[in-house]
Amino acid sequence: MIQAHHVSHRILEIDSLRIGQGHTAIIGQNGSGKTTFLKLCAGIELPHHGTLTISDKKPREVHIGWVGEVPDNNLVFRTVDDEAASGLRFQRTPPDEIGKITRAVLSEMGIGHLKNRANHTLSWGEKVLVACAAALSLSPEVLILDEADTHLDRNAAKRLETIIQRRPAPCILQCTQDMDTASRADRVVYFAEGRPRYVGTPEEVFSHLRETEMYPSLWRIAECI
Repeated sequence: MIQAHHVSHRILEIDSLRIGQGHTAIIGQNGSGKTTFLKLCAGIELPHHGTLTISDKKPREVHIGWVGEVPDNNLVFRTVDDEAASGLRFQRTPPDEIGKITRAVLSEMGIGHLKNRANHTLSWGEKVLVACAAALSLSPEVLILDEADTHLDRNAAKRLETIIQRRPAPCILQCTQDMDTASRADRVVYFAEGRPRYVGTPEEVFSHLRETEMYPSLWRIAECI
């Protein structure tokens, strides 16, 4: 359970917000505070005022998997295999176990064939999937995807959504500009001017956004048939 109380940080002003386990889509216009909120959840930044906890712990005390929007900013090491294994090596996991875990994660992500590739030779979509593999290799309690689907082609986006549907982490926060993707989440949080304006199921939240560009296109098409 993610809980924010009286949080004030940059543009954010959150009186109270609770997000349970499952897949939560974070949506809103540019500059509405989405990324700032995710950085607080990841422990990348600390709130100026108020508290944000995950299972009653500070975010920096929780295993977080983070994948940002810009693929090159997610990758640190030279090869795909080294990237996927990096977190496990920092934790001093035994080498045999590292190999077993990374092979399984890369295979699940559908990029096992890229194991020995240099990261700089990958497409943007492949880099995102490698970053996801690195995040998931640590079995995070919270997986945070900050518009990670922005640079994916259709096949890679579908692969990422399949992984999310398998619930690789108890709590998944996905910021996305794709409202059709958001409509398939368990819940949606719509930010406006730094505040969580609407929180609920996709049906509940999008009922407030029907006359805006934030309404899922597939829902509009279905309503016209």
